[in-house]
Amino acid sequence: QLQLVESGGGLVQPGGSLRLSCALSGATLNYYSIGWFRQAPGREREGVSCLSSAGGSTNYADSVKGRFTTFKDNAKNTVYLQMYSLEFEDTAVYYCAASFGFLCNRLDADSTIWDYWGQGTQVTVSS
Repeated sequence: QLQLVESGGGLVQPGGSLRLSCALSGATLNYYSIGWFRQAPGREREGVSCLSSAGGSTNYADSVKGRFTTFKDNAKNTVYLQMYSLEFEDTAVYYCAASFGFLCNRLDADSTIWDYWGQGTQVTVSS
């Protein structure tokens, strides 16, 4: 059974940084594209980033381009979301999800694309 476990969330001041981790168990990361999503209270879930299974394709939401980077460590079977210059608007629960076959040629939060989801980790940007 494939499982995703996010970690690394917390409270950070505006302008600060956080690194989120998404650890995959029960399968090899090489076969899955990993998306990061977030959902703030009262708002719909939105795509943040996508990293293709081969690692050759990434996609970012316009709101995070230049501030967030996603990358993976195959040896640790873990995908990361490095977040810099955090803003109040980045406050949300962040989720990672795995898809077998999605090419990450776009950001898409459609639940039919993503086969597995993590439980989420809270990121709060506050002064």
